Amino acid sequence: MAGSAAVLEDSSLLSKLDRTLLPLERFCALLSGIAIFSLMFLAVYSVTGRKFFASPMMGYVDYIEAAMPIIAIMGVSYVQRDGTHIRMDMLVSKLRGRVLWLFELTSVLLILVLILSLTWGAWDHFDRSFDCARPLCSRDSSIDVGIPIWPSKLVVPIAFGVLALRLILQTIGFGRAFVLNLENPVAVPLTLTVAEQAAIEAASMEGAD
Repeated sequence: MAGSAAVLEDSSLLSKLDRTLLPLERFCALLSGIAIFSLMFLAVYSVTGRKFFASPMMGYVDYIEAAMPIIAIMGVSYVQRDGTHIRMDMLVSKLRGRVLWLFELTSVLLILVLILSLTWGAWDHFDRSFDCARPLCSRDSSIDVGIPIWPSKLVVPIAFGVLALRLILQTIGFGRAFVLNLENPVAVPLTLTVAEQAAIEAASMEGAD
C-alpha cells in the first residue's frame, strides 16, 4: 500500500515544470471530488423522490455512468505526483541509493508506455463516438434519458494525457537521481519514514498555533 511521501522543490527547470503542472492536476482532482459530491446529492434526490413521492429521478443510472470516468481517473495524476497512489512498497521501502532510483525509473517507464498506449486507444474510442453532423455531436447516447456519451469518453484521454506529462517529469527526475546518485531528488515522490511523517505533522501543528 502507499505510504506518505514528500516532493521536494528547488529552482531547477525540472522543479519549475513540476510546479507548473501541479495546478492542472489539482483542478482535475477537484473535478473528481465535485463529481463524487454531485452524485451524493443525486442519490439523496432520487431516494427521496422514490420514498415520499413514488417518483425516483429519471436517468439516475445514466448520470452515474457519465460521471464514473471523472470519479475514477481524473485525479490519478495528482496522486501519482505525491506518491499516494496505491502501490506495494514492502520491497521498495527497503531500497536505497541507485538501486531505489533504478527500480523507480523502471516502474515509471513501464507505466508511461502503458499510459501512452491507453491514451491512444482512449482517444480513438472517443473519436468513434463524436460526430458534429449528428444531434449533440454524438453517435451514441445513454439508454434511459439519452445523455451523449462522448464527453465521458473524452475524459479518459485527457486524464491519461495529464498523467503522461507527470510520468515524463518523474522519468527525468528518477533518471537524474540514478545518474547523479542524488540523495533527495526534486519533482519525484520521496517515501517518508514514520518518524519523518510525525516530524512534519508536528511542525504543521506548531505552525497552526
